[in-house]
Amino acid sequence: MTALAEFAEKSAPGTGIAVVTGIGITAPTGLGVADYWASTLAGVNGIGPVRRFDASGYPATLAGEVPGFEAGEHLPNRLLPQTDHMTRLALVAADWALADAGLPGSDEPDFDTGVVTAGSAGGFEFGQRELENLWSRGGAHVSAYQSFAWFYAVNTGQISIRNGLRGPSGVLVSDQAGGLDALGHARRHVRRGTRAIVSGGVDGAVCPWGWAAQLSAGRLSTVADPDRAYLPFSDEATGHVVGEGGAILVLEDATAAAERGRGRGYGEVAGYAATFDPRAGSGREPGLRRAVEGALADAGAEPGEVDVVFADAAGLPEADRVESDALAAVFGPRGVPVTAPKAGTGRLNAGAAPLDAATALLSMRHGLIPPTPNTVPAEHHRLDLVLGAPRRAEVRTALVIARGQGGFNSALVLRAP
Repeated sequence: MTALAEFAEKSAPGTGIAVVTGIGITAPTGLGVADYWASTLAGVNGIGPVRRFDASGYPATLAGEVPGFEAGEHLPNRLLPQTDHMTRLALVAADWALADAGLPGSDEPDFDTGVVTAGSAGGFEFGQRELENLWSRGGAHVSAYQSFAWFYAVNTGQISIRNGLRGPSGVLVSDQAGGLDALGHARRHVRRGTRAIVSGGVDGAVCPWGWAAQLSAGRLSTVADPDRAYLPFSDEATGHVVGEGGAILVLEDATAAAERGRGRGYGEVAGYAATFDPRAGSGREPGLRRAVEGALADAGAEPGEVDVVFADAAGLPEADRVESDALAAVFGPRGVPVTAPKAGTGRLNAGAAPLDAATALLSMRHGLIPPTPNTVPAEHHRLDLVLGAPRRAEVRTALVIARGQGGFNSALVLRAP
């Protein structure tokens, strides 16, 4: 077994192919697939001053917030007291993804569909409110829903309960890489015989408690201009902007999808791999290149087959250098079109990579690679970064990259139907 194979997800004999048959999106640049896709192609910047709380006293004052979202218009009133804002976004995205996939149908048993999502921290805003009640009013005023609403696995639980999905389920926690890890784990369940898995991630912690936690990492941009704050691969990069939202996808066994008349859906989850960076100061190469090569090996794809890369785009000089060096090592300098639509949404923690995966699938369907807004890449990164306007291309194979704080690296290969 090669070193690359150790990082690649291998298919067991007789297992199924996982295809995406449904997509639901709640993002700073649009609610629903149609609105999000139109805004993304237009290079709309969804970053602006924080509205969910008064951030004027904090070093970072910008966020990518989901516009026009009124939970009561989409969810029953009984769910509102027990859910955090980000869980409400996730429930709506899951509703839309399941409707898009035409699931669950009346003839699918409950145990045929499971839920695997990613989370970074859980319901921070809900938790902050209940802690404030504890400190100021006493324990009798703390909601019983606090027992689960704060939990990083809450989205998986609430989606499962709302839709009666009792198949294999779980949650992955690896910061921004978690969204791809969830999709990779969902594919594993499908290959083991589960008919469908609702997967992806929707995240958000735009509240004072969440803000303090994210500022402590030292990765947030403190630039006040929404058009200049998050500039991945630029010489002016100073960090990233926080965002909320993400995407929920339905992964389904290809045979089952075809039997329902869904064909190969939006495309196949063809390859996945994950690595961990070595200890700082060890002198060893970061793990991102190995993750990319492992995902390609798992998909049985050569670098020349990849039509577009959806970059992690950290917005920090050293992290951007590591990513561009990895891409140059695998594909050659400027060897593949690269895009980072998240420069217009902010980094959505566990929701970012599923949103990139959804965007890649839409690129395949429409033959368009969306641009990276705001930024101008530095020459030393040697990237063919798509800028300004969508680029027409036949996208048959796409690579999505995600990295999480602490050394997580994940890569996903998607293939057109």
